[in-house]
Amino acid sequence: MKIDSITIENPFVLAPLAGYTDLPFRLLCKEYGAGLVYSEMISCHGLSYRQQKTIDMIQSVPEERPIAIQLFGSEPDVMGDAAAFLSDMPIDFIDINMGCPVRKVTKKGAGSALMKTPDLAADIIRQVRENGKKPVTIKIRSGWTHKSINAPTFAKMAEDNGADAITIHGRTWSDGFSGKADWRVIASVKNAVSIPVIGNGDITSYRDGRKMMEETGCDGVMIGRAAMGQPWIFRPDNPEPDLNFRLIALKRHLDLIAANCNTDWGLAGIKNHAGKYFKGVHHGAAIRNQIYKSHSFIELQEIIHTLLPPSS
Repeated sequence: MKIDSITIENPFVLAPLAGYTDLPFRLLCKEYGAGLVYSEMISCHGLSYRQQKTIDMIQSVPEERPIAIQLFGSEPDVMGDAAAFLSDMPIDFIDINMGCPVRKVTKKGAGSALMKTPDLAADIIRQVRENGKKPVTIKIRSGWTHKSINAPTFAKMAEDNGADAITIHGRTWSDGFSGKADWRVIASVKNAVSIPVIGNGDITSYRDGRKMMEETGCDGVMIGRAAMGQPWIFRPDNPEPDLNFRLIALKRHLDLIAANCNTDWGLAGIKNHAGKYFKGVHHGAAIRNQIYKSHSFIELQEIIHTLLPPSS
């Protein structure tokens, strides 16, 4: 898959996930084959006001490239200013969130609410493109409700205003994360535009992703929730994730956290990440219980080290 002048070697990409797709997890997914990784959703206001906490969230290293930083907001000038801040950073794409269904985002006119205001969305795309000086991608849903499926026309509008690629999640805002994603909308978006289209929704394995590409004609596949606790989902060889395989993956994840983050804070989030590696696994509940009871990052590392076989 090629977006603008950048070739994505593996069309399976990591979705932006608030609270999860931080630098260590992006690096881990990259090591397992993800062709492109997306940052967490970043507030345009946080960047515009130069808030250090927000700036810390866009920390990046060369090993994870290509990378897209995802912005959210509903004010074109502020989005443009945030994009300008990103313009000199060593990143590859600026993504605009036009699909988040969470109320605290949509009530401010951002996320999937922008699908109800295509003229405003067009202005935002233009401002980000002009000020960011990076290829621009957008992430949308199929529409606001099932009575207002407008993804194909919205996608064409985005292309006409400078978007270089589009990710389409086959659910409406009203669906949230329930029900089944409608892949037919992904095919309709692909037929409506000439720029790359990345499909999203109900991908739980590499095989699912290949099926989506075959059925819809999309150029790439975005994987979000299914990557949590199984970053190997990006590998085409479909490895058998037995207990040792999962422990080794988690050990690497923790090593990346130790190398790139301040482990004195965020332990609850780290344990949340770690627990997902053992969902549905024999003896997994006991391991998760140990993880959740750990009082420090070092203790968590020691738990995983003890569970690993000596040669690992």
